[in-house]
Amino acid sequence: MQIVEVSFQGNQEVGKEWLSRAESVHRQLRPHLPADYSAKMQRVLKEARMALAVEADKVLGLAVYRWHENTYDGLKFYIDDLVTDEVHRSSGIGHALVTHLESVARKLGASGLVLDSGAQRAQAHKFYFREGFVIPAFNFKKSFL
Repeated sequence: MQIVEVSFQGNQEVGKEWLSRAESVHRQLRPHLPADYSAKMQRVLKEARMALAVEADKVLGLAVYRWHENTYDGLKFYIDDLVTDEVHRSSGIGHALVTHLESVARKLGASGLVLDSGAQRAQAHKFYFREGFVIPAFNFKKSFL
């Protein structure tokens, strides 16, 4: 297994050919993504990046992540999405992605990794706790729709 990076920052497109292979795994976490997945992800990846855990030409898992500086965390390294293909869960792929993200975050000077996870995702929470994540605060949201 290897980690492949995908991004669309500036005039550089890196790994665009992987988007179609990542779609089915990504939809396991985000089934509501629009039909034109590639166009959506190209827009998202102008401000974020995607790390894919791959074996041969198959995507086994992925993470979408970004970073920015704020007053609380300093350099905040945020994971938008983290998902392993359901047929490959509990085989070390999620751990490999978290390890990769930790490495990227440390190189950037971030103090840690941050993510949000839906309250209903109990199995994912067990994984996050095993990986050393804690719950430091509540997340509040006010919807306009």
